Amino acid sequence: MDIYTSTLSPALDVGTGCYLLVVAVLSIMGNLLVLIMAFKKSSKMKPPELLSVNLAVTDLGAAVTMYPLAVASAWSHRWLGGDVTCIYYGLVGFFFGVASIMNLTVLATVRFIVSLNMQSPKEKISWMKVKMLCIWIWLYALIWSLFPILGWGRYGPEPFGLSCSLAWAQMKHEGFSFVIFMFSFNLVLPIVIIICCYFGIAIKLYFTYKKSISNSNRVPNIIKLHRRLLVIAVLISTGFIGCWAPYGMVSLWSIFHDSNSIPPEVSLLPCMFAKSSTVYNPLIYYIFSRSFKREVKQLRGWCLGSTSCQVSNNINNSIYMITADVRNPQPETAAQSSSREITELRTMTLG
Repeated sequence: MDIYTSTLSPALDVGTGCYLLVVAVLSIMGNLLVLIMAFKKSSKMKPPELLSVNLAVTDLGAAVTMYPLAVASAWSHRWLGGDVTCIYYGLVGFFFGVASIMNLTVLATVRFIVSLNMQSPKEKISWMKVKMLCIWIWLYALIWSLFPILGWGRYGPEPFGLSCSLAWAQMKHEGFSFVIFMFSFNLVLPIVIIICCYFGIAIKLYFTYKKSISNSNRVPNIIKLHRRLLVIAVLISTGFIGCWAPYGMVSLWSIFHDSNSIPPEVSLLPCMFAKSSTVYNPLIYYIFSRSFKREVKQLRGWCLGSTSCQVSNNINNSIYMITADVRNPQPETAAQSSSREITELRTMTLG
């Protein structure tokens, strides 16, 4: 039997293609919105935010370069293009996957460094350092994705025939060392670093909170902000790791056991679940960031050409240009609220 022929039923092939199409559309739209919002406020962006932009680029890149081919293959009931496109698809998928997990790892480390003295106005991470970190992320991912091409590891079709990735079953004897090093440096170690960093941030916030309560009996806005940042960051990291964990477990099973013991329909589920990881980040931003939600609504009004867009633009100007009227206490309260929104917009809009 042709290894690139689907082992699923025709109805399941069509359903898989429809699912991937929905994931692709949501991912492209969501991550494009994140990049548009970043471009709009690029002059006010802080260095650590570039890592969040970089994460959106990896998700958008995966959706654009991979999902159209997967959708077309699913609806054709076989993988299109043979060996060439299979290697391309596996390489691109591995490349963006490693880039994403390493981006999350660097992001957690940077946030931990920033949280060490959260009330200091001085920038702890410079633009040059963040740009170098982004370059390192892409180079690291590129090197790992090229290893199977150079003979250490291998790319091949998935058991259900509609996707390509690392050929896990074929690396039981050829490239087993690659599997061990790959899981160690691109899954286990990053997860440990992420957990330690966010656990450290949580402890730092707890002691800062206790100290603030004992001194003034009120919680400073900076602590509330960092607490919300921590929630968003944990959700993003948990979402990505949670999406890829089932796929990783099935892949390990196929290495240490007979891969034919897993029905194609079962091997399909973790693969499709992993592909949905590119959708969650914009949704998390929209749900937990008032600033991001407001900017999206403003952009939607502008696209529709409605009068609400003009109102949104006025609101947006008041966000960036804060003035306080000392003659009236009510506007001062609004200004304080807007000031918090500026801090949130600069620090949290992109996670």
